Formats: sequence, C-alpha cells, structure tokens
Amino acid sequence: MASLSVDQRRALEEAATATPTIRRVADAFAAAGYDLHLVGGPVRDALMGRGVHDLDFTTAARPDVIETILGRLTPATWDIGRAFGTIGASLNDDVVEVTTYRADSYDPSSRKPTVEFGDDLTADLVRRDFTVNAMALSVVNGAFADPHGGLEDLADQVLRTPSPPEVSFGDDPLRMMRAARFTSQLGFTPVPEVVAAMTAMAERIDIISAERVRDELSRLLLSDAPRQGLDLLVRTGLADRVLPELSALVREVDEHGRHKDIYQHTLTVLEQSIDLERARGHEPDLVGRLAAILHDVGKPATKRFESGGKVTFHHHDVVGAKMAKKRLTALRYSTDDVKAVAKLVDLHLRFHGYADADWTDAAVRRYVRDAGDQLERLHILTRADCTTRNQRKANRLRTAYEQLEWRIDELSAQEELDAMRPDLDGTQIMEILGIKPGRVVGKAYAFLLERRMDEGPLGAERAREELLAWWAQQPESDGS
Repeated sequence: MASLSVDQRRALEEAATATPTIRRVADAFAAAGYDLHLVGGPVRDALMGRGVHDLDFTTAARPDVIETILGRLTPATWDIGRAFGTIGASLNDDVVEVTTYRADSYDPSSRKPTVEFGDDLTADLVRRDFTVNAMALSVVNGAFADPHGGLEDLADQVLRTPSPPEVSFGDDPLRMMRAARFTSQLGFTPVPEVVAAMTAMAERIDIISAERVRDELSRLLLSDAPRQGLDLLVRTGLADRVLPELSALVREVDEHGRHKDIYQHTLTVLEQSIDLERARGHEPDLVGRLAAILHDVGKPATKRFESGGKVTFHHHDVVGAKMAKKRLTALRYSTDDVKAVAKLVDLHLRFHGYADADWTDAAVRRYVRDAGDQLERLHILTRADCTTRNQRKANRLRTAYEQLEWRIDELSAQEELDAMRPDLDGTQIMEILGIKPGRVVGKAYAFLLERRMDEGPLGAERAREELLAWWAQQPESDGS
C-alpha cells in the first residue's frame, strides 16, 4: 500500500485546519467522546492539491447525537438527510454535513436504498463508491485511513471500487454514472473490471430516480472535459438507458463517407461550445451544453438518401427540438431549461441562410426576436456547430457569423433590439381603433410588430397611420 509523501502529509494537515469551523466541530465531537473524520471528496481533493471545498464528515455517532452536538454550536441545523444518517449545519459561513457510519444498498425492486448504521470506519469506507473516495482523515487525532488503496489509485489516476464492482454498483447503481462523471471531472480512467461491470449492469440504472440521474448527468456536463464521460456512458450502454438520443447517433456512422460522423461531430461541438464559453467570459453553462449534445438528435429520424447518393436531414432541427423537450422532461429538468434547450435546437440552423445570402435588416431583427433571451447561447452553439476540416469553408462561416453579430450589435445600439416591441402598446391600439380588450388587439399588435421587424422603429405617428390602414381592411372594422 502506498505511503504518504511529505507533501501529502502537509496537505492533510492543512486540510484538517482549512477553516476554523473544522476545529470547532472536531472539538465538539471529541468532547462528546466521538472521533470525527473528513471523508471522501475533501480528502481526495486535499491530496490532489486542490484544497478543501466541502466539509463532509463521518462518525460513529447516531443522527440524534450528531444533531445534539451540532446544535450546541449553531441553531442553523437541518435533518433532511436523517434517513440516510446525515445532519447538516451552517457555521461561520461554512456548510457542514456529518453522516453516521453506514452501509446502504438497493433492493432490486425498489428505487430507494436501505440504510443500516454501523460502528466501524473501515466497514463504512468499503461501501464508498471508489477507492479514491474511500480515504478518511481524523480531525480529532490526525489519523489517516486508507484501507482500500485509494492513495495508490490516486497516483495512478484510476477509478476502482473498494468492493467488487458488481457489489458496489448493485448497492447503488448511480455509482456507474459517477464513474463517468469522475472520468470527466478528475481525468481518471476506470479499470477494466469497472467498465465491464458498468456494461453488464447498465439496465440497473433504471431503478434510480430520474432526479438523481439528472443531477449526475448535469455534474458530468459541467465538468471541464465532459466528452470522456459521455463517451463512457455510450460505450457501456448506460446512455441507452438515460440518454438514448445521444447513443443513437453512434449508429448513424456512414461507412461510405457521404456525411460526417454525427456522434463525433456532436462531441466536438460540445468541446467547442465550452471553449467559446470561456473565451466569451461565461461560467460553465448547463443549458448551452445540453443544447450542444442534443442539437443533432433529430438526424437519425430525418435521414434520407437522395438521387446521386446525397444524404439529407431535412427538418432535423424541428424534430430534434421535440425530442430534446421529451427527453429533458423525462429527466425532470426545469421547465425553463427544457424550453431554452428546445429553442436552441430548433434555431441552430437558422444562421445558415445568412451565410448563403444577404439578410435584410428585417431578417436580422427576426433572428434576434426569435432567439429572445437565448441569443448569446445561440451565438455560441451556432459558432461551435462548425466542425468542417475545410479551412476555407470554416473561415467563410466564421467571418459570416462575425458579420451577423456585428450587425446585431449595430442594430441593437440604434433600435434597442433587446426590447423588441411595436411603436404602440395595447392601450394605444384600443384607443386609436375604439375597441375593447380581446383577440383583435392581439392581431393588431402582431401586425405592428411585423412592421417593426420589417422597417425598424416607425415612430408613433406613422405607426398610427399604418394601424388605421390595416384596420380598414379587417372584417372586424365594419362592425360585422
């Protein structure tokens, strides 16, 4: 078993005193006669030189005792995780979670784990997901526990389970998705036994709630290198269960080379989206990354072979938007996120009309209007969607989109495109036409908005004239 280096010992000492909160909590548990260990991610991250960001502890104390001890330090405690042995608290702006030693597993017919509390640290660590997360540091006496070789696996940058992977994944199938997440988040490689078990047991993920699957998928996507983790999900068959639209793209490889590899293109678009996020000064964006991996999922359903061997995917944007909405709804993403991703998928081809022909100012206005609050994300997705190896074509598309963004900025400065409204509001429309609230007001408003799109700001007087001319041609205007 690997031994701690001098630097690692120093890192653990610093972790044990990373914040005054740790010392306060440690002293409180020691005074009550209990040891207390930092465990899992905080220990792993400290040994990797990443510092301690989460204060996750484990102890032999039962939840009621944990709550009593923490309650002496702060009134801000919560027990939402009591059934799993976890009590939380807020101290000195730090969030602390303390969990009783435990062993939990899933009944094959149930979505909920069964929980048993224990008295032994080693037994608790064997039920952890991976050896690199099965190390513990006592903040009471400084003892370091690594019964399953996590330190060695950390050095080798591999993911191995403390118990046989079939047992570990049987206890909690979500760990298979965590393997994919840590592949991306840590850059580690699952050992062959882990990959084999994930492949053999992929269908077990079906017993996990959609919310837990969603959260793991989101964490994976928000990592620095999600491509590796997504590819692991696809290779093991887990994506067939949780994101089948992505794995379906693998089966669209064209052995005759008549169209690009859609699956690899999708992963490249994701990577380029991430690069653009950073270049444009944005934080990791879940909606944008979901749109990147789903933007072409409509292609398999719309694939057609035309004369001369040409392959087309007409309307894959529309079909893909519906598929994305259905999948993200099933994964329990928020309504706002589902709508945003579906809109981006639906609009991701719109720019190509600009690249092929000169757009009028009216067309640019409509592009901005249709994108709405997703315009910046659409900029990123559209730019990232260019993966051609033809440098001349790539340069032409890049230049065209830069011109489009410049025109949007120019029109925005002149016309306040962000507040795209007609020159008259609903109250003014009713007053000019002498009508009451109803469907006709909406039609008049839509007419004026279209005129605004076509010509830019009209001004109140001209808008009034155009409204009256439109009204004279409407059946409603004659009172019939």
